[in-house]
Amino acid sequence: MKIKKILVSQPKPSSEKSPYYDLEKQYGVNIVFRPFVKVEGLTSREFRQSKISLGDYTAVIFTARTAIDHYFRLAKELRYDVPDTMKYFCISETVAHYLQKYIVYRKRKIFYSETGLPGDLMPLIEKHKKETFLYPVSDVHESKLPQLETKDINFKRAVMYRTVSNDFGPDEPFDYDMLIFFTPTGIKSLLSNFPDFKQGEIAIGGMGSKTIEEIKASGLRLDITTTTETPSMAAAIGKYLEKSNKSKK
Repeated sequence: MKIKKILVSQPKPSSEKSPYYDLEKQYGVNIVFRPFVKVEGLTSREFRQSKISLGDYTAVIFTARTAIDHYFRLAKELRYDVPDTMKYFCISETVAHYLQKYIVYRKRKIFYSETGLPGDLMPLIEKHKKETFLYPVSDVHESKLPQLETKDINFKRAVMYRTVSNDFGPDEPFDYDMLIFFTPTGIKSLLSNFPDFKQGEIAIGGMGSKTIEEIKASGLRLDITTTTETPSMAAAIGKYLEKSNKSKK
């Protein structure tokens, strides 16, 4: 089956330079960005139940901009004034620059991975192992920094937001040739929205070990995933489309 329409279960990229747009031009496909899940922040009351006090930590680890939003939102709701001495450790320069939405960037101690790779953030964290780290995450998450568990780092994961199903409307078309997922919750949402879903020739892609596990556990066929050769999902899709086109010649 020729791939014409692809659903990528993520928000639409903010930059026109996204590699997904390059795929549209190169392969003549239509890519629709439509999350199967949406993010909801925990209320301050819910967060208090975790018995975590923001004031007990001298550093924060951010692996997503969403985590930054909910950290500062909860700090405001809990009437906690984040001190100027707080240190921030970010997964990438892009995430680090997002801090400007909440703090005076040049006056803070901010560290980030130059490559955007989690492994390159760990040496920076280890250099400051005397700090007490808070790691804001979602309720369903796959740690991007598993090394934290094996290193002598004083840290605490703090669930600050959750992912919930973003249901399809009754008149919303579902005519895709390829579905791309990034979370296990996305797979569950697919089957919740369409309990009679049959994969057939629809290609399914998944990124992350837990997402892949959920695809297989749901009895679906995994056609596309990231590899060392194609480390991004856009690259993995491109390789699949290229191979698919060759097989039809």
